Amino acid sequence: MVNAKVPPRIRMLLASGAATLLVAGSAVPSAQAADGGGKDGGKKVLTVAVSQSVDSLSPFLAQKLVSTTVHRLAYEYLTNYDVRDAHPIPGLATAWKTSPDKLTWTYTIRKNSRWSDGKRATAEDAAWTFNKMMTDENAATANGSFTANFKKVTAPDPETLVIELKKPQATMLALDVPIVPAHVWEKVGDFSKFNNDKQFPIVGNGPFVITDFKVDQFVKLRPNKDFWRGAPKFDELVFKYYKDGDAAVAALKKGEVSFVQGLTPAQATALKSADNIKVNDAPGRRFLALATNPGARSKDGKTFGSGHKALLDPAVRKALLHATDRSTIVDKVFQGHAVEGEGYIPPRFASYFWKPTARQKTAYDPAKAAALLDGAGYRKNGSGKRVGKDGKALDLRVLCHATDPNDKAIGKYLQEWWGELGVGLKVDCLDNVSDPWLKGDYDLAFDGWSVNPDPDFVLSIHTCAALPATPKDSGATDNFICDKQFDGLYAQQTAEYDAAKRTALVKQMESRLYDTGYMNVLAYPNAVEAYRTDQIKSIKTMPEAAGNLWGQDGYWSWWSAEPAAGSSNSDGGTSMGVVTGIGVVVVLAVGLGLIVVMRRRSTAEDRE
Repeated sequence: MVNAKVPPRIRMLLASGAATLLVAGSAVPSAQAADGGGKDGGKKVLTVAVSQSVDSLSPFLAQKLVSTTVHRLAYEYLTNYDVRDAHPIPGLATAWKTSPDKLTWTYTIRKNSRWSDGKRATAEDAAWTFNKMMTDENAATANGSFTANFKKVTAPDPETLVIELKKPQATMLALDVPIVPAHVWEKVGDFSKFNNDKQFPIVGNGPFVITDFKVDQFVKLRPNKDFWRGAPKFDELVFKYYKDGDAAVAALKKGEVSFVQGLTPAQATALKSADNIKVNDAPGRRFLALATNPGARSKDGKTFGSGHKALLDPAVRKALLHATDRSTIVDKVFQGHAVEGEGYIPPRFASYFWKPTARQKTAYDPAKAAALLDGAGYRKNGSGKRVGKDGKALDLRVLCHATDPNDKAIGKYLQEWWGELGVGLKVDCLDNVSDPWLKGDYDLAFDGWSVNPDPDFVLSIHTCAALPATPKDSGATDNFICDKQFDGLYAQQTAEYDAAKRTALVKQMESRLYDTGYMNVLAYPNAVEAYRTDQIKSIKTMPEAAGNLWGQDGYWSWWSAEPAAGSSNSDGGTSMGVVTGIGVVVVLAVGLGLIVVMRRRSTAEDRE
């Protein structure tokens, strides 16, 4: 349910949906306004078109990729990821060391980071952020897995942060937690309801400052002139919402937006021949999966939702996998702009990439699928329909993001393949897949997450600890999975500092997820995106060699972007359309539902 903290389904959307980035002015009346821009002091505006809406501007609640992308721009983390190879580099912390027993970590906080209201960012801000997450379960909604093992966090002085652990934790240089200003956030009451979207500009210390936000319309940002690494070069950044991918592409062609992400093969092919447009097609950091409802439940032991009971049978789940042709999905749906799915971690992260053994692999084999269903007691009747011992037909539902053409296309193939098997399938394509997903009212769902260089987060969302406390809560779970064997491996890998040993444990976890059949990775889509070269002179991909621009593990793309000569536009009004205003505006589009994590969620609302 994309990445990804807010309902898992929300993160999912991000990954599977086509997020589009546009360069738009904070106030632009029409396309004509851009034509005469620059001659009278027009501003340089970078507009990014997106098809996913922001779930929250609170770093403590946000899980969608579009939201976590905004937070990476607005706040510093203790560490960052190098743009070349994603190894940990300084962020708010300039250095770090650990005790011999690995239970105490000491970070040196930089002296030259300031909040956008002028106050200095200190170790106390970081300590307050982590302590709030440790003592308030609502503040731990999005990133609680990172602090669950923290014993004590203190700030002996403005430049020293000390974190004491209950047991060793291998993610201490990959704490993807935005550090917030204590003097602002200590005034907040209920963290479960505070979305940080009423008072602008929002105080932060990242490369950009959030200046405005309208639900399902846009997010606007301006450069932080005091950012320690240097201010961004555009005057304004805007993430603008486009529900329709074709509309976003049309806007790119007209020069109304600067960047579009999540292109279909047909869109990418058409844009390659367009003037002043560059198409980037790189290995992606996300996966697209078919998630199976394992029987939605909460930590208090209560089950809920309307998931089909037949899917609790491993033989039925395995049969459906044998009736799913992943190679056809890659060839026909993605037209080669993807890699066939196998393990949970995409091949871009080579050290953690896992492949099933020949004996494990659920290869496309309709005959085997039929035999498994026969053995499970679901035989064909005279009409060719599979029926159980109770005489009821085996009819299933799959949640689909209405704005994601890939979901729809794959859904049609599944209807054909499973129909030949005698299994009925209804493809429910909704604008909002989050609500039924959170309620457990689904049988299967298109899911996906953007994976970070350290895979801990996308693994944590499948632990029993991530389940909602009660059926009324959302929790941090992606798909209600709670498996003791998986949990045991998760605990081991979290505490393992030896890289080789930890990698082996992560691969065992991927193997377990594969064998249970609740998370079935169909493909690893490429990052297919495009931008206008007459608006953007240069921009960094991550990794720098054959990498992506949208949804990076860091802020490199938008921070590094340089305006093309003569690309400025004049500020002409109050409507969002053409690139004109001063400052950077980011507009976020409403996604197809959830998707899904940046962190990470993609189809369920890609998180980062």
